Amino acid sequence: MQIAPQITFRNMSPPMGAEDRIREKIAELERFFPRIMGCRVMVERLHHRHRKGDVFHVRLDVTVPGGELVVSRDPAEHHAHEDVQVAIHDAFDEARRRLEDHARRARADVKVHAVPTHGRIVRLFPYEGYGFIEGPDGREVYFRREALSGADFDDLAIGGEVRFFFHEGEGEKGEQASTVTPVGKHHLPPTDRI
Repeated sequence: MQIAPQITFRNMSPPMGAEDRIREKIAELERFFPRIMGCRVMVERLHHRHRKGDVFHVRLDVTVPGGELVVSRDPAEHHAHEDVQVAIHDAFDEARRRLEDHARRARADVKVHAVPTHGRIVRLFPYEGYGFIEGPDGREVYFRREALSGADFDDLAIGGEVRFFFHEGEGEKGEQASTVTPVGKHHLPPTDRI
């Protein structure tokens, strides 16, 4: 850690062993994520007039490359934070989860959802149950009746706009589309059709 950890207690004297426990928890975070640049911990005893016993609030500010993670553990409804050790434990558990998320984002492990491709229907074979879509790059992509979403295959028309996803691997007629969805009102049947 580049900056020494800062530990603060508000409205209270440090409970016996609490500061040592916090330093152990910070060391565990550092073993898990060695690139932590700094860590500030604030433990506060809250005053509630209609309660017996103390309730504790714990806040962690963990500085990492690319930002700062803030964990603020307020007293739980079920009074679990009447014990300062439980409040500290809960806050550091949350900090570890956030560091895991940060590490995944840094490694680009976060799943990125594919964006559908826009195209036009160029050929249809209704009896066989398939057709072809021309993508934005001019390539033709095969699709089957079963890939259609939000419309009836018989209502499709040549020139109709669709959004689609590329299927992993090729189909029986070359590159294949999956989840083909007509765009706008173009997929509705003409009004003069019986």
